[in-house]
Amino acid sequence: MKLFLKKLWRYLWKIVLSLMVLSVILTIAYRWINPPITPLMVSRTVFDGYGINKEWIPIEQMPQSLLNCVVASEDNFFLSHYGIDFGAIEKAIEHNKKSDKKRGASTISQQTAKNVFLWQSRTWIRKGFELYFTFLIETFWSKERIMEVYLNVIEMGKGVYGIQAAASHYFGKSASRLSPYQSALIVASLPNPIKYNPSKPSAYLNSRANSVLNLSYKMSSVRFDDKSMEKAKERYEKYKQRHKR
Repeated sequence: MKLFLKKLWRYLWKIVLSLMVLSVILTIAYRWINPPITPLMVSRTVFDGYGINKEWIPIEQMPQSLLNCVVASEDNFFLSHYGIDFGAIEKAIEHNKKSDKKRGASTISQQTAKNVFLWQSRTWIRKGFELYFTFLIETFWSKERIMEVYLNVIEMGKGVYGIQAAASHYFGKSASRLSPYQSALIVASLPNPIKYNPSKPSAYLNSRANSVLNLSYKMSSVRFDDKSMEKAKERYEKYKQRHKR
């Protein structure tokens, strides 16, 4: 029995080690190769009957207003954290203690890891894998690459994935030609892209889009050069120091 358990342990360990090596290789490959499909796309097609409408667009062709809106709405400290925003987690925990409307604290990096590599669920196992892949992409990808992949694979409607497909589907134009308010409408719908339609916004979506746009104007523009990244990290450190007091 002991011999059997020992062999089983070795076998399982080899499987785990192989999967870890494969995950690292795949993550490194996706630094240059665009992910062709994601688990969510497959799931939506198989279980919900949606098609797959997607078209890759380089980040250089995305409007600055879109990048600003995404960071303003989804992850204020995207440029400066290392994949996890502990300050946002603490705020979410405090908020969720007092409110029935739960608030998440996933960063853009975490959402990218989840969309590219993992299945959709709320289990602790899935969350653990999410943190693992977040660490990998923060290690092997640049912030610019994380943002580029995120905006090309994230669900933005029924069978609509990525900003280029969303711009065409909702506004009949390329993502590069989106107005700031159109960018804000698409970003404002991201918490529930199946429910909200940016081309026919409800009063709530219009209000949320205005809030996102106004916040984006107050924040610094999202830039990926070394100087801007350094300034972003300095602002984040000052923010953390203020909230320690």
